[in-house]
Amino acid sequence: MGPLLTQTVHDAMRACAASGALTAECSLDLGRSITTVGLDAGGWTWQGLRFPWLDTCKDRTVYYWTDASFEPVARFTGSLIKLVPTPWGPPTFEIDGIKMLPTAQVSPYADAERKVGLIRPRDKLILDTCGGLGYFAAWCLRGQAARVVSFELNPDVIWLRALNPWSPGADARLSLTEGDVAAEIVQLATGSFDAILHDPPRFGIAGDLYSQRFYDQMARVLKRKGRVFHYTGSPNKLSSGRDLPAEVAQRLRRAGFATEFNGDGVLALKN
Repeated sequence: MGPLLTQTVHDAMRACAASGALTAECSLDLGRSITTVGLDAGGWTWQGLRFPWLDTCKDRTVYYWTDASFEPVARFTGSLIKLVPTPWGPPTFEIDGIKMLPTAQVSPYADAERKVGLIRPRDKLILDTCGGLGYFAAWCLRGQAARVVSFELNPDVIWLRALNPWSPGADARLSLTEGDVAAEIVQLATGSFDAILHDPPRFGIAGDLYSQRFYDQMARVLKRKGRVFHYTGSPNKLSSGRDLPAEVAQRLRRAGFATEFNGDGVLALKN
């Protein structure tokens, strides 16, 4: 993978070059590692390759090298989808300006670690309903899951994963399918999963993933005593006029789960 730049890294390198420094230490993989680059007035050198300074380097943007220039890690097909840097290192992503992962108080990667821990992944077959950047899957694999079956509806999000060094790479235990899990789940075998991680887009975008029909399907494919963590976020009840976590918990109970609120989601156990 080539270098990834953010405004913070680019400005720090330029400041070092302006001070007369010939080298600088920085991260070119969004905080996964530190490397050394050579500096001069015209650009910088890394791993024997020459790169120019950017004429414009915007905040809240990750840039990748295309063999000719640095371009934003963003695509506009039906929606604007982009990788967005965070102070924590691991990035989040946005769809039409809506942030998809929590970042205000915690790294999205560390947040995924906590939530995956709730379903106890070791030796389990896990359904990851809405793969996103793959942070749930990454922590399942690190937690010794036997296998992770993941679905992601948007091909542009899958493209983001290929450029994101924090997303999981190829692993025989991980199956990632481009598809709508609301349609795909009916094809999955009854009682075939030990645990489910459900992190759907907000209700206004993907209401079918909060439906009784979908929760009934989750219960069907899950083994008895299987665990589910369902991310709901923390919507403002005063402004929205509804209590989404309570609605989710009620529907999960109808599907045969015992539920409890846990952080920004619902933890459920199949009866």
